Amino acid sequence: MRTSYSALETFQQCPQKYKFQELDKIKTPKSKEAVFGTLIHSTLRYLFSPNPLYPSLDETISHFRAGWQTASVQGLSEEEHAMYLSQGEALIKRFYAKNQPWNYHVVDLETRFEIVLDDPATGKTHMIAGIIDRVDKQGDSAFEIIDYKTSRKMKSQEAVDADLQLSLYHLGLMRRWPHIDPAAVSLSLYYVKHNEKLTTLRTAEQTEATKDHVRSVIRDIEQRIETGDFPPQPSVLCDWCGYKSMCPAWKFLFQKQEAGIINYEEIQKGIEEFFVLKQQTKEADKRMGELQNNIKNYMDAEGITRVFGKSGVISKTVQERYQYDFEKIKQTLAKHNRLDIWETLLTPDDKKLKNAITTLPSPLKADILEARSVAKKFDVLTATMKK
Repeated sequence: MRTSYSALETFQQCPQKYKFQELDKIKTPKSKEAVFGTLIHSTLRYLFSPNPLYPSLDETISHFRAGWQTASVQGLSEEEHAMYLSQGEALIKRFYAKNQPWNYHVVDLETRFEIVLDDPATGKTHMIAGIIDRVDKQGDSAFEIIDYKTSRKMKSQEAVDADLQLSLYHLGLMRRWPHIDPAAVSLSLYYVKHNEKLTTLRTAEQTEATKDHVRSVIRDIEQRIETGDFPPQPSVLCDWCGYKSMCPAWKFLFQKQEAGIINYEEIQKGIEEFFVLKQQTKEADKRMGELQNNIKNYMDAEGITRVFGKSGVISKTVQERYQYDFEKIKQTLAKHNRLDIWETLLTPDDKKLKNAITTLPSPLKADILEARSVAKKFDVLTATMKK
């Protein structure tokens, strides 16, 4: 399979979007945020490209302004157009003040790479392609990979230390420049809106864990291609997704005005009644708990175990739950020559394994999850009430 970090990330965020984008090849207009981000990347590439001298701040801003004026952004109002233009100019000014290009030894811009990844489990060879925004040389033998981010939200340092994109960029640079010491390459995400950079490193163990993780994700994709099972994964990212109107998780909202929707009004009434009953059930459960406490307290105070009403009888009984000393049980079974029962007690259990997995490190967790197979599929309705 030939893929990229962005495709792998898309699959992990939402398999349905991956299908629309990578398999069905459905094109959607770029969002205003994507167009803005692309132009900021282009402007920073221009800033670090001497021709033969590095551009001045005014020249850099003019480059951005010219690009934004000619950019094609669907549904952008004049106010938004002016806002993005002003925001972009401000970002560039702050970046330039902190990052004069002549202070850095930039050795490559928009470095293209390809990672060849063999999967012993399937016998297949995969290709992961990508583009690194910038590579700087630091001193005699150290290098820094820099990827620009125009998103407002910054990752934590912990998240950067485990970031898949940076891990793949590290692998990609090593394949392109194999003479470089992997330990001498730092990896950075530069958040342009914050004018801050978060930096990390990768160990040999982390590199191997990255390869295993990518193999696992690709195997999952290939399995879903065979079954056609690419479920949507609703999240806050849906508001920026170009496939929202055709997605099974959202298209009901977009199809309601179209002809041919069977029993739409009836379904709408059913949805409203469902939530009414759900709220009534919630209130009833709360009241049931209050009544049970009141009745139990009365029975405890009066020293009685049953109370009688016109509709029935409520009884109070004592239930006991036990815990076992398993070491003593093992000794007892050995004494009676029945250790075969002990082996039965140690039989793996799905529930116990599921609980244990949550405590395991990511690489081990991923390897264990690969041993899963779907035993049964069934639909579950989950209702979320509007606040």
